[in-house]
Amino acid sequence: MLSDIQISQQNRPEKIVKIAEKAGLSGDDIEVYGNYKAKLSMEKLLHLEKQPLKGRLILVTAITPTPAGEGKSTISIGLADGLRKIGCNAMLALREPSLGPCFGLKGGATGGGYAQIVPMEDINLHFTGDIHAITAANNLLAAMIDNHIKHGNSLRINPDKIYWRRCLDLNDRALRQIEIGLGGSINGTPRRDGFDISVASEIMAVFCLSENIADLKRRLSRIVIAEDMDGKYLTAADVKAVGAMAALLKDAIRPNLVQTLEKTPALVHGGPFANIAHGCNSVIATKTALRLADYVVTEAGFGADLGAEKFLDIKCPSAGLIPSAAVIVATVRALKMHGGQPKDKLDRENLPALEKGFANLRTHFANMQKFRVPAVVAINHFSGDTPAETEKLAALCREAGIKAVTVTAWADGGQGAVALAEEVVRLTTENPPSYRPLYNAELPLQDKIVTIAREIYRAGKVEFSDQAAEKLAEITAKGYGALPVCIAKTQNSISADAKLLGAPEGHTVTIRDVRLSAGAGFVVALAGNILTMPGLPASPAAERIDVSDDGIVSGLF
Repeated sequence: MLSDIQISQQNRPEKIVKIAEKAGLSGDDIEVYGNYKAKLSMEKLLHLEKQPLKGRLILVTAITPTPAGEGKSTISIGLADGLRKIGCNAMLALREPSLGPCFGLKGGATGGGYAQIVPMEDINLHFTGDIHAITAANNLLAAMIDNHIKHGNSLRINPDKIYWRRCLDLNDRALRQIEIGLGGSINGTPRRDGFDISVASEIMAVFCLSENIADLKRRLSRIVIAEDMDGKYLTAADVKAVGAMAALLKDAIRPNLVQTLEKTPALVHGGPFANIAHGCNSVIATKTALRLADYVVTEAGFGADLGAEKFLDIKCPSAGLIPSAAVIVATVRALKMHGGQPKDKLDRENLPALEKGFANLRTHFANMQKFRVPAVVAINHFSGDTPAETEKLAALCREAGIKAVTVTAWADGGQGAVALAEEVVRLTTENPPSYRPLYNAELPLQDKIVTIAREIYRAGKVEFSDQAAEKLAEITAKGYGALPVCIAKTQNSISADAKLLGAPEGHTVTIRDVRLSAGAGFVVALAGNILTMPGLPASPAAERIDVSDDGIVSGLF
């Protein structure tokens, strides 16, 4: 059996100019990065910005992830290919992978089998340098803060109240808490600092939620970096960093055009994590696709409790987007794990475990109804699924009133997702848009957090540490109470406790800290023991990645 990277490397992609033509773009509308990657020109983006959104937006989300794998990106890519097979003008709008998971545990984000975007090695590694630019902009601001303090500190920045952290797009637990400025006054003022992974940085969120360069600069300017000695918030604009940060991001902010194995156009742009950030690709890429195509397939990270909730409560209200339908990806294997079957025994048929684990899917489906978004379940078929298990899951869905379609995109590409594509077209044709966010923007911040925890996580109790409660009160008092909330929690459970599989109810969610992301336009609430800089596992993927003498990468998948 060929690996994902072998399938990708055997594929013969079309020149990116031909893919641009399929998307309604000319050669003058793109700037090519080699033969198979391109960025849209700023001139074309400004022209498209004046045009109405014509496409129907399809969100692909999933059940709670497990080590067994769910295949959300694979289904997204297969669905877009499937839509084109039935005659629909479809495009993809996906996130860029982070180097952290690529060299760590989770892997890349280019799909799998015969439902991939290519060139997968490039996309999973440096791609066009967007995340590097975000890292540089973030760290430039950090350097300017410390430099301002070194050279007189006219803003009276309180070194003990600096909120801005440095970032790096790799997993490195040793950088979570550091001390800087050591070695005497020539090296600055000693203080505690730390690193977040770049995809969890506020710059990444700003980048993904901005509509254009003017909006980018507005958002950058209002980033809260610290407090002065009187407790007043100071911003990136106060240290005069906005113009330079925007200059670093001016090319990165243009969406990247690539293709699927079946030559479907794909915009891949922005890459925030959904467990510690808002987990959606850029607004610019999504809206560009919606102006070029009739159907746009996008995805939001991890399970529906994370990426989908943030897509629907943060991205859509911020950008004025109205989703037409949602696809919830589920697998027999993952549901058996949620039902208690060990990972090393997933190849054994276990109908009782499947039935017990089905509660996880049922909860996620019910949650989507709270946003009034019509949904269908995509059963991502694995070769080891037995006929009895496949039929059992289909029967469980029917009994629960859930429409489910079996998808074989991993093995069969777009043809394996034709039935799902037809159901998506039916859903979007027969159901007029009725989406609404989960909560009202005017609710107090604490009530927004409680609403998400009770309605989506099914918590029985929500507790706030003294530190979190004090910060929420301060943020509200300083005029940020109307912002949405972005809860950072484990991806491994609907709850905030990674050990609670299935569909836990009545549990306690503890909010231990709060961060203001004024530039992005939301408040981050950290639940449980979630960390914003991951660490590497005992056997990281980096140990198995290599490159041959002729430059061929191996081991990415």
